[in-house]
Formats: sequence, structure tokens, C-alpha cells
Amino acid sequence: MDKFKEIRPIVLGLAIKNNKMLVSEGFDKVKNQTFYRCLGGGIEFLENSSDALKREFMEEINSEIIVKDFLGVSENIFTYNGKNAHELVFYYSIDVSDYKSEYIVNDDHGQTTATWIDIDDFKNGSKLLYPEEVFQYL
Repeated sequence: MDKFKEIRPIVLGLAIKNNKMLVSEGFDKVKNQTFYRCLGGGIEFLENSSDALKREFMEEINSEIIVKDFLGVSENIFTYNGKNAHELVFYYSIDVSDYKSEYIVNDDHGQTTATWIDIDDFKNGSKLLYPEEVFQYL
């Protein structure tokens, strides 16, 4: 699947502890903009979204999670590095089994880091959180 030419189903996990959320850092080279996103990724054909979330956390940060509540679905149409993209995003609240202050994330873009960032930093706009629809679940 070409994620820049088709609607892509993805799943994201909202791990929240002490008013902090586990997010990975991203960077858009065209916009010269740092942003953050909850961890997760693509749902494969015939894969349940909660199973996909567990798989993605294992692949990305080698961590097991407990999937708690299904929070909702949103449609995310955006531009990243100058390319248009379209996602259907499933959201779940989760617990991470092995709490660390920082994780190494292995994904399609190489290695990045994931850290716990205060939710107020996103709410007051000092840090960008995507997709914006995630705010309705905080």
C-alpha cells in the first residue's frame, strides 16, 4: 500500500501516566516543523485494530501493552514532507507494561525516540500533537 496515494487505516495508543503522554517525535522537512504523535501504525488486512496496536508497539519499541478502552475513530487528511496523506485513525487507551522515561522507536522512517511529555504542553500549543483529533480523547 502506498500511504501517500490510498486511504490508510491506522491505530494509535494513548498511554497516559501522571498527566504525561507517551509520544514519538517527528520532523517535517518541508515545513521545518517538529511534531509529536502517539505510537501505533498501520492495520494489516484481516487484522483486528487492537491486535495491530499490540504488534506495532512490539515492533516499534519492543514493549507489550495492555489495550484498555476503544476511544473512537477519526479521519486525518494532512500533508507530510510535501506529500498528501489520508488516514482513518482508531484510538485506544493503553498501558505500557515496562515504563521507561525514553524509548528507541524503530519505524518506517528509521530510528527516533519516544518520551513522556506533559499533556499541558500540547494543550497550550508549546508542542504540536498530531493528529489534532486526538485532543478530544485527552
